[in-house]
Amino acid sequence: MHLMKYVAAAGAAGCLLLLGGCASPAAPSQAALAPVNPDYLIGPGDSVNIIVWRNPEVSMSVPVRPDGKITTPLVEDLPAAGKTSTQLARDIEQALAKFIQQPVVTVIVTNFVGNFNEQIRVIGQAARPQALPYRRDMSLMDVLIAVGGVTEFAAGNKATIVRTVDGKQEKLPVRLDALLKDGDISANVMMRPGDVLIVPESFF
Repeated sequence: MHLMKYVAAAGAAGCLLLLGGCASPAAPSQAALAPVNPDYLIGPGDSVNIIVWRNPEVSMSVPVRPDGKITTPLVEDLPAAGKTSTQLARDIEQALAKFIQQPVVTVIVTNFVGNFNEQIRVIGQAARPQALPYRRDMSLMDVLIAVGGVTEFAAGNKATIVRTVDGKQEKLPVRLDALLKDGDISANVMMRPGDVLIVPESFF
């Protein structure tokens, strides 16, 4: 009797192990759909307003050059691209410490452009195809508002988002017509930095 119970228990455990081994891993598209909330990273083309407390003579607004660096009267060729405003402020403080005792710096980013991999690019039959700086919690609807919607020739429900996840590109189908024309909020997906929205043309 005890032997039969042991065999039954072992068989049940084996079935559980078998089921566990056969379980398929989460599809990459699930990771692709997960929202992200990164801090804004400065990119070439941005302007940064540098405020040095009690030192207005070295406080100024400067552009981030195409090589990703900035130059001020006391700081030359300081890398700025790829940093947050706080990180850049600390770097400027370190550079200014050679000339100013205990400098306190605040950096405010204006004229947002962002790094290439921080942009949202919209191509195809959008009203105004363009590259947009990614903003925290940016949705598909936000992108469509920024580009003025789609043209009358767009096949909105055949649009796709090309997204890079773990070094691999994935194509995520999106339903622009359902969102814009039918008001289907379930079609309003969250965007990620580096996304490319492709709006194809409708062939009649």
